[in-house]
Amino acid sequence: MEPFYRTHSYLVEHLGMLVRRELMREINADDRLIGIKGSRGVGKTTFLLQYAREHFGSRDRSCLYVNLNNLYFTDHTLEDFAARFYEQGGRTLLIDQIFKYPGWSEALRRCYDTMSELQIIFTGSTVMRLKEENPVLDGVAASYNLRGFSFREYLNMMSGLSFRSYTLDEILSDHGLIARGITGRVNPLEYFDAYLHHGYYPFFLEKNNFSENLIKTINLMLEIDILLIKQIELSYLPKMRRLLYLISTQVPGAVNVSKLSQETQISRATVMNYIKCFKDARLINTLYKEGEYHPQKPGMVYMHNTNLIYSNRTVAADRQAVCETFFYNMLHQSHRLNLGANSVRFIIDGKYPFRVISNRGKSRMGGDNYYAMDNLRMGSDNVIPLWLFGFLY
Repeated sequence: MEPFYRTHSYLVEHLGMLVRRELMREINADDRLIGIKGSRGVGKTTFLLQYAREHFGSRDRSCLYVNLNNLYFTDHTLEDFAARFYEQGGRTLLIDQIFKYPGWSEALRRCYDTMSELQIIFTGSTVMRLKEENPVLDGVAASYNLRGFSFREYLNMMSGLSFRSYTLDEILSDHGLIARGITGRVNPLEYFDAYLHHGYYPFFLEKNNFSENLIKTINLMLEIDILLIKQIELSYLPKMRRLLYLISTQVPGAVNVSKLSQETQISRATVMNYIKCFKDARLINTLYKEGEYHPQKPGMVYMHNTNLIYSNRTVAADRQAVCETFFYNMLHQSHRLNLGANSVRFIIDGKYPFRVISNRGKSRMGGDNYYAMDNLRMGSDNVIPLWLFGFLY
């Protein structure tokens, strides 16, 4: 066990510049089995280590971080490891990359049932269905989603300030007051374009080339989060990569499934299945009219976040596309978004019609719609600064 404790202490002590993630506040620390899902690159490992540092410090042996990539687990069971940790006084086990362990859900359940005072917090991919596909964990595992940095989290880190998040209802009713309080301390617009380009994934803080890191992350999403976890043959990877590339050149828009099928030599049904896989892996977002769902063709497809738009260097980043993608990405976890009619792009929670405006001079505004306006410090009435929706988490 000693090598694991030494690794744990080193990693916790050498965490770099951090921003406290909103999820840290949301987690119920009394739950004994907690799953943290998130797409590749959003900081799941850092989150576990930050949890250890915040709640235990680096030397408290009642908490231990372990990565199941470790070859130790090719010859030792997770249950035996957890039991040894538990017998030595361990009470919180932080397990990274749980999907690398065969039969992980059953192993977690056995640990849960046999060690009554052990808390396990584990990370996994967004394509995993902790409860739907693992009924053995239903009723015992609490599931949370870790997302990339919100604009608020990015702004806090870059400015050294500490703004709180706001609910959608607070923004709709009090956006003027909220924006005044924020802009009185910092100009968010000075940071907004940088966030849209590279602020969603925490690895922008590393000294490596961000664009190359992002391309590597996209490929790992395809190879690990989709092919490996979904058990799709590796031989399908080239066609899947081409499909994602073609989609990235057409979004936001209503993709032509028949044309995609022809250009990739993949059946229409498989194209739709891969679109669902891309969405689960947080590579794209899909927008449906109310009452429509997968496997129907989505009304609109977006890249999952704005950083992904800039990863395709063969296509110029359209400002309207970037703004709509940001808006969708900031709202979709906690709210239901549907495709509106006519000039209304988004219907939020079935009751709030929204248009996202990137160029005020070319847009007519009126009626009962809400407007999320780019390049605006302060709004009024139903016109709200676009950047403020980055404060939803």
